[in-house]
Amino acid sequence: MKNFGDLEEKYASYEDANILLVPIPFDGTSTYGKGSDKGPEAIIASSKYLELYDIETDSEVFRKGIHITQPINENSNPEKLVQEIEKSISNYLQKEKFITILGGEHSISIGVIRAFRKKFKELTVLQLDAHSDLRPEYNGSIYNHACSMHESSKKDNLIQVGIRSMDSTEISFIDDNFLFTSYKIRNNKYWKEDIINCLGKNVYITIDLDFFDPSIMPSTGTPEPGGFYWNETLEFLKMVFINSNVVGFDIVELSPIHGLPAPDFMAAKLYYKLLSYKFHLKSCQKE
Repeated sequence: MKNFGDLEEKYASYEDANILLVPIPFDGTSTYGKGSDKGPEAIIASSKYLELYDIETDSEVFRKGIHITQPINENSNPEKLVQEIEKSISNYLQKEKFITILGGEHSISIGVIRAFRKKFKELTVLQLDAHSDLRPEYNGSIYNHACSMHESSKKDNLIQVGIRSMDSTEISFIDDNFLFTSYKIRNNKYWKEDIINCLGKNVYITIDLDFFDPSIMPSTGTPEPGGFYWNETLEFLKMVFINSNVVGFDIVELSPIHGLPAPDFMAAKLYYKLLSYKFHLKSCQKE
């Protein structure tokens, strides 16, 4: 893969980069639309067309260095993939760099979060998603994309935001105090503040792109009406970065549609925005 943002090599070398981008192009358990294995490549290809100066934070976060690692490509079965992801991410976390991940389907987050859980005690997992993903197993596997947050619901401080679709079997695994459905949010003008108050010190963010409304993000395997829009999402994420220590994030479930580049670019823009918030937002706010 080419460098993110078509960066010069001095900003993309492993040794000098403060940020690692780990592609995990896996799409082995999706049950509706396929193609999320093409997501990382499409996002990185679209990043070539980003303006690398961020107006909002008055910064050029690429100068921190963004290195794309070798993709994690263990595709023999989902369980082995999760094990390989946990091992690889754990190794990267020892390097004291900021670790980011591009999927791939949402099941890849199981292994990623396991690694972050070992590194950061009392971890908060902030899930932005249309689906609760809390099934204990689906189609005979606990590593299905529909189960991606089940383990986290038991072991982490899991905050679920934007949920608007779930199966009745998932209700018993829900903590209503930490569930912010799209319906609850639309009737609460203080929803951002309420979610912020639930976060712990160390926060890992996992963003399934079907969190967004299909009108701006149609390129997902399971599009769900009633989603969120760009500005309101960024306003919320800014609050998260200001009020907590975001230790890493993933963006998953982009299934590129041939001839429709806007969603790919939006995902690349979101990735770069999150980096700008991580490294420059707080200092910008203090000035």
